[in-house]
Amino acid sequence: MKLWWTVLAALVVTAPAAAADECPRGALDKAYCDRDGDMVADQPADAKQFVDPSTLIFSYTPIEDPAVWQGIWARFLGHLEKTVGKPVRFFQIQSYAAQLEALRSGRLHVVGVNAGSVPVAVNCAGFVPLVGMAKPNELWGYTMEIIVPAASKITKVEDLKGKEVAFVSPTSHSGYKAPKVFLEREFGLVLDRDYTARFTGKHDTSILGVANGDFEIAAVAGDLVNRMSERDVFDKSQVRVIYTSELFPGTGYGVSNRLKPELAEKVRQAFLTYDWQDPGLRNEFPEVDHFAAIDYKDRWKIFRDVDTATGVTYDCK
Repeated sequence: MKLWWTVLAALVVTAPAAAADECPRGALDKAYCDRDGDMVADQPADAKQFVDPSTLIFSYTPIEDPAVWQGIWARFLGHLEKTVGKPVRFFQIQSYAAQLEALRSGRLHVVGVNAGSVPVAVNCAGFVPLVGMAKPNELWGYTMEIIVPAASKITKVEDLKGKEVAFVSPTSHSGYKAPKVFLEREFGLVLDRDYTARFTGKHDTSILGVANGDFEIAAVAGDLVNRMSERDVFDKSQVRVIYTSELFPGTGYGVSNRLKPELAEKVRQAFLTYDWQDPGLRNEFPEVDHFAAIDYKDRWKIFRDVDTATGVTYDCK
């Protein structure tokens, strides 16, 4: 991955005064520039805007049990502390919107953003994806699943017609955007014509709602179904999968574009040097054995294509 802060520094030093005022940004919000064309916000040209906190705040994507996930990330956060030479605090955000707002404001510094929200975070909150989880020979990913209660009379996707589908949030890829596109493209089922939607706010709420019979149908991330059942949050036999998608990229891990360059580089190194001999993370992600560098422009193209198909624009209002 190109060191975006190094490239920016070179541009700031060598560009003539007139060119320095130019700010190409593509789909990025007007608060950001993208001079190197990687579709990610450059670091501010004015060093006074750098964020160099005494304590780094780490946030993981909103998930079912913050207390559990704080423990799961504890060993990595200890490694991060040693690498950056600063205390690190785990702060669990309760919603995707709250996470993006805190990132945009500079209150969050190191973030794991759920895959579907990465394009929004990049374009509207200055998120710079650095790494993703990886298996021995490839980046790790996940599928979208459409689930129903085990005892449901619904046996195939076409049976969704006339029903209400539980989605996660409008920014969730597997929890809304991808299933909305796939239901229309593959099965001719159009939202608000052939079925209705409700939003639950979290994948775990959707999963448990189906398991307990509160929702007839839900679109969720398949890996979360497995992980929650393995932790005995619910019995997997309570749900039945009627659709599984292609493989999508997983959570993107990175920093705020406002983080001081030297500190951002140390964060990147912390991810890339982590030994992964970690029972907490390995229990949750048994196929994963390291963090690997990612290229947002390439890796998230499928998500941007889905956003385009669903009419999503990054107006950041």
